[in-house]
Amino acid sequence: MSKYSKQDIINLVEDNGVKFIRLQFTDIFGALKNVAITDKQLQKALNNECMFDGSSIEGFVRIEESDMYLRPDLDSFVIFPWRPQQGKVARLICDVYSPDGTPFLGDPRNVLKDVIKEAEELGYTLNVGPECEFFLFETDDKGQPKLETQDQGGYFDLGPVDLGENARRDMSLMLEEMGFEIEASHHEVAPGQNEIDFKYSDALTTADNIMTFKLVVKAIAQRHGLYATFMPKPILGINGSGMHINMSLNKDGKNAFVDESDKLGLSETAYYFIAGLMKHIKAMAAITNPIVNSYKRLVAGYEAPVYIAWSAKNRSPLIRVPAARGAGTRIELRCPDPSANPYLTLACLLKAGLDGIKNKLQVPNSTEKNIFEMSEEERLELGIENLPSSLEEAINYMKQSELVKETLGTHIFNNYVKAKQLEWDQYRTQISQWEIDNYLKKY
Repeated sequence: MSKYSKQDIINLVEDNGVKFIRLQFTDIFGALKNVAITDKQLQKALNNECMFDGSSIEGFVRIEESDMYLRPDLDSFVIFPWRPQQGKVARLICDVYSPDGTPFLGDPRNVLKDVIKEAEELGYTLNVGPECEFFLFETDDKGQPKLETQDQGGYFDLGPVDLGENARRDMSLMLEEMGFEIEASHHEVAPGQNEIDFKYSDALTTADNIMTFKLVVKAIAQRHGLYATFMPKPILGINGSGMHINMSLNKDGKNAFVDESDKLGLSETAYYFIAGLMKHIKAMAAITNPIVNSYKRLVAGYEAPVYIAWSAKNRSPLIRVPAARGAGTRIELRCPDPSANPYLTLACLLKAGLDGIKNKLQVPNSTEKNIFEMSEEERLELGIENLPSSLEEAINYMKQSELVKETLGTHIFNNYVKAKQLEWDQYRTQISQWEIDNYLKKY
């Protein structure tokens, strides 16, 4: 049931002196887009009459079929607290529709809503809690980022070593004003690396929240003279940034992953869900880890979750079952990074988990030893495979996956694969400084 009606939105805009409303949506790669309207155009927007040129958005449509309509999700209304108090700015997250009144097949938010509906037909609701890491860099005189971290702090350090705490505090306060429940905020392992965790919610709300989180973090960092980046591995030789995804399914008001009679406290549904993730994770890697740089993070060392295994104890496998039980029982997938499109990522993960449940896929034995310390022979003996090691390899796995194609739909699937192949080709044909340094004078 909706929290707000159209009249509620009109009243909120009038009562709070809001003069500009940003109608936000996301392209297939997770880039946030918006068109700003004045309060005088609000009624038109609430009647789903605002159009934009879809041919200008990457992965959307050709120029001859470019008209798209934005349909605001009324419950997503929020005022940006960091913007001027005179002439306030608010936003509404929108779904994208075609002129014939049908959901646009290239809208990532609609993709996630379709898989959520499939889960609901089976009686399930997916709850998700993300852990979003990011780097804070110094900026030059033009406000552009320098590859100099803003501090030399480490995990859970505090000031004066942790120079990010003031920015994180302001980010957390702004997020709370926008309705987030902040659970933790701390310095991460690498210099200049930070993490702010917010409470779990249903899948669609969480995907919306991730997009809002990125916007707020970048905006507040800028106010502190810093640049926030969600690039997974901006600096060689230190840990990269991940976006661990904690998931649980609810059914009939209860956590469907719980079975107190099981030695690990997990239900068959939980085991099936894990098996589904493990079966399809290679094919989903181009979604969960979507850029060339993602695979610089996914290399052995630096605690990178590259091994397709699961455990209820150690953190070296791809999938971990945190210690909390009862209502807090959940599965943590450790490979996604914050460059991923959250709508497509959660859609694929839910679809894979549902495949495990529908087909009662059997999960392999849990791995309790530290996989990072195993030899390749030991891993092979245990049947532990690796995630793709490059975007090219990930794309090839994705192209062979009927599940990913069904999840994304032909429109997004084809456009996504085409764009990522081009991205890889552009990358592999570049001449790097490393090659110049090592080969120019030698040959």
